[in-house]
Amino acid sequence: MTQIQVHDKHFETYLSANQIDEQIKRLAGEINKDYNGKTPIFIAVLNGCFMFASDLFKELTIDAEICFVKLASYQGIKSTGQVVTAIGLEATITGRDVIVIEDIVDTGKTLFEFLPQLNNQNPASLKIATLLSKPEALKHPVKLDYIGFEVPNKFLLGYGLDYDGLGRNLKQIYQLV
Repeated sequence: MTQIQVHDKHFETYLSANQIDEQIKRLAGEINKDYNGKTPIFIAVLNGCFMFASDLFKELTIDAEICFVKLASYQGIKSTGQVVTAIGLEATITGRDVIVIEDIVDTGKTLFEFLPQLNNQNPASLKIATLLSKPEALKHPVKLDYIGFEVPNKFLLGYGLDYDGLGRNLKQIYQLV
């Protein structure tokens, strides 16, 4: 396994770029099938999901729109327990099929606080697509509809996930050693 250092921490390869790509194609296939004949709007939660959202969107064959929100609850390698909205939703989602794109769902707090805001706008449907899910860390009930990987409760880095701002550009996903 390849090891890297980011800031003061060491990480080893957990998921290869090929494994990630295969799961994204699988997820896009499910979404293409489920939304055939529809035009959903995707809401990508920044910063972490930018790579996943981009690669997922390239695999879609259905008509679709995408917009972005910026929600944050992490500092360093731990959740702060507070969800901060830095950039809010500008699109109108009333009566629309909505798919929220997340890079990772661990405690579920971010989605638990964000989903009621979306539901208040009366979308036709609301689903969640996440590249990574940490079932062991989940503290808030959140239904995930499209899951790339279920992962252990370890700190992960790469493919959009960062450690104090660094590591988002890595093609693989690494775990803290």
